[in-house]
Order: sequence, then C-alpha cells, then structure tokens
Amino acid sequence: MTSAELRALFDAQHAASRQQVDVPVLLRRERLLRMRKLLDEHAATLSAAVEDDFGVRSPRLTEVADFFVLRHLLAHTLRHLARWSKPQKVRTPLHLQPAQAWVQRQPLGVVGVIAPWNYPIQLALAPAITALAAGNRVMIKPSELTPHTSAQLALLLGQFFAADEVCVVQGDAVVASAFAALPFDHLVFTGSTAVGRKVAQAAAANLTPTTLELGGKSPCIVDADADLQAAALKIAHGKLFNGGQTCIAPDYVLLPRGSETAFVQAYRTAVAQLFPYITGNPDYASLISQRHLARLRRMLQQAQTQGAQVLSMDPAPGAAATLGAATLDGATSRQMAPTLVLGATLDMALMQEEIFGPILPVLTYEHLDDAIAHINAGPRPLALYWFGHNAAVQQEVLARTVSGGVTVNDTLMHIAHDNLPFGGVGDSGWGAYHAESGFLRFCHQKAVMAPSRWAIGWLLYPPYGARFDRVMGLLRRWM
Repeated sequence: MTSAELRALFDAQHAASRQQVDVPVLLRRERLLRMRKLLDEHAATLSAAVEDDFGVRSPRLTEVADFFVLRHLLAHTLRHLARWSKPQKVRTPLHLQPAQAWVQRQPLGVVGVIAPWNYPIQLALAPAITALAAGNRVMIKPSELTPHTSAQLALLLGQFFAADEVCVVQGDAVVASAFAALPFDHLVFTGSTAVGRKVAQAAAANLTPTTLELGGKSPCIVDADADLQAAALKIAHGKLFNGGQTCIAPDYVLLPRGSETAFVQAYRTAVAQLFPYITGNPDYASLISQRHLARLRRMLQQAQTQGAQVLSMDPAPGAAATLGAATLDGATSRQMAPTLVLGATLDMALMQEEIFGPILPVLTYEHLDDAIAHINAGPRPLALYWFGHNAAVQQEVLARTVSGGVTVNDTLMHIAHDNLPFGGVGDSGWGAYHAESGFLRFCHQKAVMAPSRWAIGWLLYPPYGARFDRVMGLLRRWM
C-alpha cells in the first residue's frame, strides 16, 4: 500500500467520524453483531490461514487462543453496551447547587490498531471490537509475519464492513511506520518494548494518545509451601501455550534454594502430560520463523557456554528420527523442545531479553526478600505469578511488587477475566483495555454542567466586599 492510499483510507474514516459524532447504541450493536457473524461463519478459514503462517498450529489451539476470547468479549460487550454508553450522573457540590452534572461518554473518532503475529486474530480484533463498541472507526495493521492471516482479515472485514467503518492495512515495517505516524484519535500497539518506543514517538508528533501492550520478563515465584507438582503443570501450560510465544508467559521461575531437582522432575512430568511428543504434535505450535528459532538457539548456546545447565524436556526425543527429512525441513523443524535452564546469570541474554519461546530459566532464592529484590531491580513486568498457600506471603508479594497483572496459583488466567483491566506498567506498557476499561479507553469522557436558574454561584461574583466575606465564611464552615 502506498502512502497516498494509506492516507486516503484514514481521511475517509476521519471524515466519517466527524460527520457522525453521535453514534447510536443500536448502530454500535449492529456492528458488533456483524463481527460476531464474521467469526461464526469464517472461523475455519481464518484458522487455516493462521496454520499456514505458523506451519504447525492446530485449529483447536486457535479456537481457544483467539476465537474463544473474541466470542466471550463480544458476548460480554453486547450485554453491557447500553449501560456503558449512558451518561454517568455525578453529585454536585453545595456551592454549585442547584444544578445537574454528568459525564458524557463519546467516541474518540478513528482508532488505529497495530497487531502482533503471535495471536494474529485475537490481538487484531479484540481492540477493534471494544473501539467499535465505543462508537469509533477502526484501522487495523496486522503483522507482516502472518501474511495469510492478514490477507484473510482484509478480505473478510472488507465484506462485512465499509472501509470507513473498519479496514485492514497490509504491508511491511515501512507501512507500519507510516501507519503509526497517522493522526489517529487513539493508537493501540501490541508488541515488543523496543518497537513500542518507536510507536510512541511517532504518535507523540500528533499528540495521539496511545495504549501500549508490551512485554518484558514476567516472573513466577514459587513459595516454599507450594505444591510443586501442581505448580509445575500450570507453569508449563502458561510457558508452552502457543509454543511460548505469549507476552504474559512466565519468563523465568524463582524457586526456593534446594528445590531445583524436584522442580525439574515435576516440570518434566507436566510437559509429558500436556505434550506426549513435540515434533509433529499439532497442539504444540511451531515458532513463527527460522529467524526466531535461531535467536533462541543462540540464547541457549550462550547460556551453556557460560556455565548454565540446559535440560531438554522433550518427552520423546527420538520421535523426530521417524519423520522424513522433507517434513523436518518444514514447520515441524521449528517445534522447539521445551527447555529448562539452571544456573542462568543476569549477564546472559536469557535474563536480559524477553524470551518469547519455550525456554524457562530457573533461578533460586534464599529468602523472599531476595526474590522481590530481584524483580524490583529490573523493569516492571507485564505479568507476575505466585504459587503458595500462605496468605501473608501472598499479600507481601502483591504489596511489594508492581506489575501489569497477577495470577495467583496459576498462569495467564487474569487476562481472561472480563472485569479486570489488562495492561502494562512502565517498560511493559501503559493503558489498559478489556471490557469496560477498554470501552472507557476509547471514549472521551466529556464533563457537562447544567446549573439551575436558582444556582447561587453569583454570590461569588465581584465586586468583593462584606457579602463575599460572609458567603466564604459560611462555605468554609460547611467544607
């Protein structure tokens, strides 16, 4: 897409948003129903496109990772849309009485969405759904790393929506850069912290407010009284879901010193339960590209060279030998075995960069203070996980750490809660969306004050004198 074509799409949406400032709830609802119809009728086509992009990613994984989330979001939004859209009355202070006051929730206008490749349907459409609910127009820029999915999204959204309602912009990083530089009324970006900084800089030139959903190194603290078997299963699920390519996946584990051997065994058992074999398993997503695989292998090689212990968790390591060379040259060769790394140090790439793959470094701590100090010494993470049974310890971890979100005695689950905001803090992003939090993110909350003809504000007008002093004296006593 040329810059002229991109600008023309934006200008059409911008003009439409200014011509119809007040978007009726019935129209918003109808747009959401169209989105639901698109998903109901074309889920199989979109799943096939995702599988073409990943190589190995079963439709069932896409169902739970993308479609289930979107369907639930649509149902929740449709259920609450009328209430969210109503003006919110507020109390009026004594010195402004009698009067009425309320907050009017209005669409911002045009919302841009820059979506990543790891959940290419969910993370493109979830912000779009919430922005549509708030009455906005939406432009979506999917990742160039998922070209089949991007093309299908463009085709299908073009069938269900006019271009000045919802449209998809396809292209590479150059197009993405031009997209971020458009004067949107709000811009949502999901991706790495490094790219997020560039997006924020581009948006700042237009004073465009942003929601940045970034990543980082999300820690997982295992307390001394935790059930290691149960914890290992939930950690393995959170880490290996989508082949580890999840922004809120546990990035490393903090274990009480001395429990490493028990955790390794528990994690190995958990991996075998979830994925009896790796190579060729349709439920175990392949890495998105050879480049990404090579990056992870370099991380492991560096860690091993510097003295870390690298342990493959592949339950059936010989299974790959039974596959033909042609198959292994394809997507199954990018199904990287789950791997634990013991003895990782802070100067290793594994502990400096977000891993975004099925590698899990294991660190140990002597006292809880050590684990908390380690977390607080780095950038604030997108997610934090704690496993244990002591309520006092749980509260201490929650009180003394700052992260985008937390799940206790599980992983990933806070993102699925309809009434919890989802977002980062510091280097892991800013702004939150999902449900009403997202609705408000994509609204302008306009303050409206309507004094009565009997309002007493005139008593504070000049000229100031004895009357003014008496009125101020009375107000001070009432405050």
